[in-house]
Parts: sequence; C-alpha cells; structure tokens
Amino acid sequence: MILRQKAPEVDAASEFAADVREGLLRAGQKELPSKYLYDEVGSALFEVISTLPEYGLTRADQRLLRENSAEIVSHLASPVLVAELGSGSGKKTRYLLEALDWRQQTRYCPIEISHTALTMVERELGDIEHISIVGFEREYLDGLLEVADNRRAGEQLLVLFLGSTIGNFDRPADVKFLRAVRRILQPGDALLLGTDLVKPTPQMLDAYDDSLGVTAAFNLNLLGRINRELGGNFVLSHFKHEARFNPEARSIEMHLRSTRRQNVSVPRAGLTVTFDEGETIWTESSHKYSRPELLQLAMATSFHCAAQWLDEEWPFAETLLIAQ
Repeated sequence: MILRQKAPEVDAASEFAADVREGLLRAGQKELPSKYLYDEVGSALFEVISTLPEYGLTRADQRLLRENSAEIVSHLASPVLVAELGSGSGKKTRYLLEALDWRQQTRYCPIEISHTALTMVERELGDIEHISIVGFEREYLDGLLEVADNRRAGEQLLVLFLGSTIGNFDRPADVKFLRAVRRILQPGDALLLGTDLVKPTPQMLDAYDDSLGVTAAFNLNLLGRINRELGGNFVLSHFKHEARFNPEARSIEMHLRSTRRQNVSVPRAGLTVTFDEGETIWTESSHKYSRPELLQLAMATSFHCAAQWLDEEWPFAETLLIAQ
C-alpha cells in the first residue's frame, strides 16, 4: 500500500486562477503553464497518447529502461533512495525498481502534482515485494527537498527525471532547474535523465498531432478545465490544436489557435479577454537535444556523465549523471 504525503493546504483554485489571468493577459503571446494540462482527464489522455503509433518517445524510454536497468543500477551504491520527479503511472519505473529489488530493500518516492497519477502508481507498482512507496503530492523541487531531508545515513539518492520532461523547460530554464536539483543533492548522488533527441521534423510533428486527435483533445482539455474549475466560457470548438516546430529553439510547441475573433470570460480569475482570429495560446514546449548538448548540460549543472544509453529506433537517451 502506498503511503501518501499530501500537499500542504493551499488555495489551489486561487493559484490556478492567478496563473490563468497572468498568462492570458501576457502581451504579445498568450500562454498557460503546461502543468495544468495534467488534471484527471488530462492525465488519462496522456496515458493514451503514450501508446499511439506516432508517439515513439514513451516506447523508447521504456525499451531503454527494460533492456538496461540491471546495468543502470550496477553504477549505484547501496542502499539507494529513489525519488522520481513526475512519475506518471510509474509503469516504466518498474524495470529499475525490480532491478533494485534483487539486491536490497528500497524506498521509492514518486513526486507528482497529480493525485490521479499517484493513484496509478499504487496500482502499477504496489506488488513489488521489497519496495516501499511514499508518494509526495508536491511540485518537483518541494517534493525532492522533503525526500532529501528524510534520507537515512549511508543512502545514495537516485533522482529519476524520465520521459524527456526536462524538454518542457525553455532554455536556459533547463539549466536553472537542474542546478536547483543539484543543490539539493550530495556529492555522489545520481540523476537519471531521459531526453528526446533531435530527429526529422515531420516525425517530431506527427508525435504531437496524431491522426486520432488524442493530443488535440489533451490540449483542448486545458480550456475545459478552466471552464470546469474557474467558471470559464471557452467554446472548445472555437479553438484548434496546433503543433509547430521552432527551429531556433529545436522544440515542438503546442498551441491552441482561435478560429474567430471572440471574447472569453473566466469569472473566478476576474478576467475577460479578447482573442483575434488566428491568435494562439501557447500551452507547452518540448525541446529536443543533441548528444553533445547533453554533455554540456551536465557540465553546466555540476554533474558528470557516468554512462549513457541510446535507443536507435526512436532517437532517445537515458543519461546517468553523478553529482560532483
């Protein structure tokens, strides 16, 4: 049974409302934080996305972990305390935890803002015999600080940041975030970083605009969430999902494009906003890396690269970084 550390009492609705107000009033380019894509509906839709033929990223991530988990854990000292930033359902993490299960009793701490995701972790991983699970319903760094504060003497902390979630950070925000992670760690602690690599543009675009329209539903659900939780009157059919490639940033951007000039009210955010026809809301970025860039990222954040595993079918990397 998973033990769960609930988030401190905060007015989540007020925080959501403030972020929506700030993002939709932003001059030049309206934006909404990508973390709000993952409510109960969004989390379920993303699980479907991860199985789609066009979205090879998740399968590449899983292949590398399935085929190399024993080698990955061989680089680690014992005992290991595992913290995962953004665990999702925990399905792909099973390979690493089962590899650790062969050698020791292990504590695993998934850190998620999604209550639904932590419930999925319980269902997915609760049967592994020598793994105890304590879930943290927190933002990444807040949860990692709590895990680190409760480490036991002699434990090596292994942080998992899989699925290329680092790609959701704008550059140089990725460097800033990994530096913040490094400050929480002790020398010798480890970070297993999953990163999607640059590949042909059409292949990348298809992954974020699938033929079944599941990614479109995932993106549009953010407007539905604003309607449900903040009393908004977005008409979802008046917006269209759009994926585009930004060659300068080497990233796929997800937008919601207004198909007409329209006014939208969000009462609980104290907001009425006008959209011109063709104007977009930028909801997510997914940056793609090169192998030399990953080494530069490690050096810039006070890690060194201990090992790296590459998937050839869908260019993707798992990189084991050790805190210096």
